[in-house]
Amino acid sequence: MTPRVRIDVAAHDGDARTGVATLPSGATVTTPCFMPVGTRGAIRGLDSGDLVALGVEIVLANTYHLMLKPGADVVRAAGGLHRFTGWRGPMLTDSGGFQVFSLQPKVDDDGVTFRSTYDGGTHRLTPEHAVRVQEDLGADIQMVLDVCPPLPSPAAVVRSAVDRTAAWAARAKAAHRREDQALFGIVQGGVDEALRGESAARTVDIGFDGYAVGGLSVGERRDEMVPALHAALGPLPADQVRYLMGVGDPAGLVEAVAAGVDVFDCVLPTRHGRHGTVLTDDGRLNLRNSRFATDDGPLDPSCPCRVCATWSRAYLRHLLSVREPTGGRLVTIHNVAWTLRLVQRMRDAVRGGRFDALRRSVLDVWG
Repeated sequence: MTPRVRIDVAAHDGDARTGVATLPSGATVTTPCFMPVGTRGAIRGLDSGDLVALGVEIVLANTYHLMLKPGADVVRAAGGLHRFTGWRGPMLTDSGGFQVFSLQPKVDDDGVTFRSTYDGGTHRLTPEHAVRVQEDLGADIQMVLDVCPPLPSPAAVVRSAVDRTAAWAARAKAAHRREDQALFGIVQGGVDEALRGESAARTVDIGFDGYAVGGLSVGERRDEMVPALHAALGPLPADQVRYLMGVGDPAGLVEAVAAGVDVFDCVLPTRHGRHGTVLTDDGRLNLRNSRFATDDGPLDPSCPCRVCATWSRAYLRHLLSVREPTGGRLVTIHNVAWTLRLVQRMRDAVRGGRFDALRRSVLDVWG
């Protein structure tokens, strides 16, 4: 098959790479790329104008939540997620596998039965249904339904997740109909390097428009995650997009780019922002700490974002302390800007042959 998503790699530095991914619509995404998470169709606290101003290239929305509220039929009738949300850039929908499995549903070979977090109602999700829902949502890229085991898990649980993920991936591909929408397969296998390699090879044999590595950053140590990631990436085609799901901490990002990952998503920058945790070049900063009550400096003196250029730590801390939503919104804007700048620094370092030096400097602070 000819993949619907093409990646043109412009530069390598070891396994780290930078380039441009072209989606079925013709839209392009510069890699490595960080996707902010808009679980319910919005990045919490931000609107589409904020995303454009920040330079966000692609966002993630979640199938599980959107199929429950407002319903895929509502989104389809509105013209799809792009029109419904007002975001005109590329979008990816996660199948909802991670959210579903965090609810500990009833799992069988055919699919999963789970209760809604909204009203307690019972719902059924199969690989075919996940495809149909995502076709109705209309994102540029959709993900297959996978089995994401928590870590640590018994070997038998991880083996079952690998087998079911492969079987479900084949069913998803057979069900997929939209030529204007890419379908990505997902590699599982916990921290077992042999299972990771097997899962990747089985997923490639099915054949997808791109490949994701799921089931990491779910409880394992970083020294377990990195070898498992390398094992998962080894069998994946070099000329297709590699997506690491749910990883967005700075140390995880640089380690993943070093391994050859192209795309990431994570709630960390926005979740931290809402709760007053600031990402800076010197590490994490808890803005609620009383020592910032009279601090007239910016959140991060090295950050060029509009929040750092305009408001002081003292003012933003005040907003958080009185529960003014603007406080969390502004810190969120900074955290997303900071993360996007880190990704841009990684691109520049790959092009300049300086990636390992950047990696070491990030790990010195965040490792």
